[in-house]
Amino acid sequence: MHSQDTHLRIELRTSPHLKQPLTVEQIMRNVVYALLPVCAWSVYAFGFSALLLILVTTSAALLTEHLTCRLSGRPSTVGNWSVTITGMLLALTLPPGFPLWMGAVAAFVGVALGKSLFGGLGHNVMNPALVGRAFVQAAFPVAITTWTPVFAPGRFLETIPTTLTAPFMEPPAVAAWSAAHALDGFTGATPLALQKFQHIGSDGLGLLLGATAGSAGETSALIILLCGLYLAARRMMDWRIPLGVLAGAVLTSLPFWLLDPAIYPSPLFMLLSGGLMLGAVFMASDMVASPVTPLGVWLYGLFIGAIAIVIRLFAALPEGVMYAILLGNAVSPLIASVTQPRVYGARSKKEVRG
Repeated sequence: MHSQDTHLRIELRTSPHLKQPLTVEQIMRNVVYALLPVCAWSVYAFGFSALLLILVTTSAALLTEHLTCRLSGRPSTVGNWSVTITGMLLALTLPPGFPLWMGAVAAFVGVALGKSLFGGLGHNVMNPALVGRAFVQAAFPVAITTWTPVFAPGRFLETIPTTLTAPFMEPPAVAAWSAAHALDGFTGATPLALQKFQHIGSDGLGLLLGATAGSAGETSALIILLCGLYLAARRMMDWRIPLGVLAGAVLTSLPFWLLDPAIYPSPLFMLLSGGLMLGAVFMASDMVASPVTPLGVWLYGLFIGAIAIVIRLFAALPEGVMYAILLGNAVSPLIASVTQPRVYGARSKKEVRG
């Protein structure tokens, strides 16, 4: 009998230990896939204007990304799909009749100042789409709060009058357009504005399905939730962050609703209305601007949800999701720092001081 030596090779690697090789392009492309149903509903609900807005903001974001990469001497990164997501998300946070030139400005600011200025993908401190949205919120306050009715007749045959407004020109009144299309009952207010300023509630089923006025992509909570479940099932989104945002919103709004339901809206209304669902699923979960520690993601989500409700209830504006997420992005490094788990075998600070 002949004996033969058996050589065993043990391969040691440092963390993180990835179970499947996913590239940035694959993850971002799947996020684009998840956003397509939201965009499709936006176009179905608001018509040709919503389609043009999505195309313009996405094209402007791609062009800005390419130019800033060239000017900074970096290879163009438009092929990794990340800036495509920025352009799509930006359009979905804007009113469907938002002037196209203002949408292009928002895309430029979001990509150039919110992303490229910090070094590009992986280095941005805040969500670029929300940076662009925050800029036009301050620069064009009238246009950003001009809403149009859902399912307007002829929405696929013509644009909303404000869509094709020339740069620096005053947009036409939407009220006259609504009256001309037999939409006299349209108040020009979103469900959040109606509840906050007039204490008028909205149909829960309409909020769930997307039969209300609002930003281009925030109206159908059901579609957004289903798209988020797709990303979570593919493990391309940390499900704890959107769940934390929604939990923070419920925990903050519930005591006020129990105290006086005639004045304060129910937690269910808070979840389904405005941009909370869109922000929780697609924006708060930004991999770059959110913490990654197990405890940190929960604190981050709860913080955003709570701040959004506080702004909705007590600030002058009816909506606060955008500012809540930007504040969450700002404190994300601090949350990640204070929630770092102790290295196995390392001594704690108290033990070292003792």
